[in-house]
Parts: sequence; C-alpha cells; structure tokens
Amino acid sequence: MQVTVKDCVALSVYTFTFLLGLPSNLLVLFVYVRKARKRGATPNVVYALNLCLANLVLVVWLPVKALETLLQDWRLPPLICPIYNFFLFSSLYGSCLFITAVTVGRYLSIAFPIIYKRYRRARISCFISAALWALVMLHLSFALVAEGGAYFISIQDHTSACYENFNASQLAVLLPLRLEMAIVLFLLPLIVTSFCTLRCVTLVWHSNLPPIGKKRVLTVALFTLAVFVVCYAPYNASHIVGFVLEESVDWRMYAMLTSSCNVFLEPVV
Repeated sequence: MQVTVKDCVALSVYTFTFLLGLPSNLLVLFVYVRKARKRGATPNVVYALNLCLANLVLVVWLPVKALETLLQDWRLPPLICPIYNFFLFSSLYGSCLFITAVTVGRYLSIAFPIIYKRYRRARISCFISAALWALVMLHLSFALVAEGGAYFISIQDHTSACYENFNASQLAVLLPLRLEMAIVLFLLPLIVTSFCTLRCVTLVWHSNLPPIGKKRVLTVALFTLAVFVVCYAPYNASHIVGFVLEESVDWRMYAMLTSSCNVFLEPVV
C-alpha cells in the first residue's frame, strides 16, 4: 500500500516525539530519583516518577508504531502485537490518571495545607499508584481479550494489521468497553482535573502571593489542564463516536498522534 500524506505526517510526529521524549523523560527521571534520594520521596515525586515511567514505555514502543505506519503492514512476529498494544494503551491511560493525581495533590496542598500535610506520605501515594495501574490494566485486559483472534493479527487485501480490523461479534464487546474506558479513564479524570485546576486558580488569585509567584503557579496549573485536554481528548472522542456509529472509526490511528505528544509535553509540566 502507498504511504499517504497523513501517514507522512504521522511518521514525522512519531519521530519528533521520540527524539524529544526520550531525553526529556530520562532527564526528569534522573532529577526526581536524585530528589527522592536527597530529600525523601513525597507524593508529588511518586506520581511524577509513575508519569515518567508511563511516558518512557510509550517512547520505547514508538519505533514499532512508526514502522507499522511506514510499511502499512505488520511485519513483526504475531506475539509482539498484543504486547505492543498492551503497553501502548497502558501508557496512554496511565498518564491520564497520574496527571489527575498530581493535580489533586496540588489542589489539596493549596486548599487544605494543614490537613493534607498529615496524610502526605509516600507510602499512601505508592498504594494509590498501584491502584491506578491496576485499574488501567484491568480495563486493557478485557479490551485485548475481546478481540479473540490469533494474536490480534488480521489479514485484509493481502495486508496484515495489528488490532485494527474487527468483525461484528468482536465490535459488540469492544465498542461498549471502549466507551466505558473513555468515561472512567478519561472523562471522570478530566472532570476532577478541571475542578482542581479551577479551584487552584481561584485560591492562588485571591492569595497574598507576590505577582511573580501567582503567575508561576497559574501557568503550571493551566498548562497541565491544556495538555490533558489536547493530548487525550481526540483519541477518547473516537471511542464515543465509534460507539454511536457502531464501528471502529478509521481516524482513531490519527487521533493517537496527539496522545503521543504528551511524551514531551508532560516533562515540561
């Protein structure tokens, strides 16, 4: 199959994301590990390390995504396909949840500093992180099992594809599950993130912080929310549209482009 202009754009995004995302996330990982060793782990450090881990997982698999787009065919061993999809989507939804965790922690530290300090323990944050990963992996396990094919590889027009072409019985299970994932793993975290961000903005705006301090806090809070919406909304919108149309929409793969951009945008946050 011929590589289209959209595919060239996708390849450019994946390459750019890989070149920026790998060093930036390794730098963040180094900084936070060093900070944890010197000052001890805080909830923010725990969540940031998990967020960095999720980004690095996506970075590692981006070359596979780029190769699949370039060749318009799945040339790797079939067993790699479910592993590739599992890590790809766990990274995406793990990032969603850990951005929410960071935002909630930021809000609690501003709104309830004294009470929050009593429960501001790294051990509690580790349990929360484990629960968030378990939630993501539980959903993905159901989604991958729903395909029920031979290692998720389908052949259409003499071209093999990984986790793309589904029959009616597979879509009957997969589409409602995608909708549930969009609601539980994106829309609900988005509501929580938006509430906490707007409350932070309000509290900081009416605080006695100097103007420079206010500007810094407000910039970080609003940029975090913007990254959340821009990176994750298109792909999750494809789940909702697909459920309404009762099909796996073709533009899902292009909606993944914005999701991959979180790899180099989140280290800035």
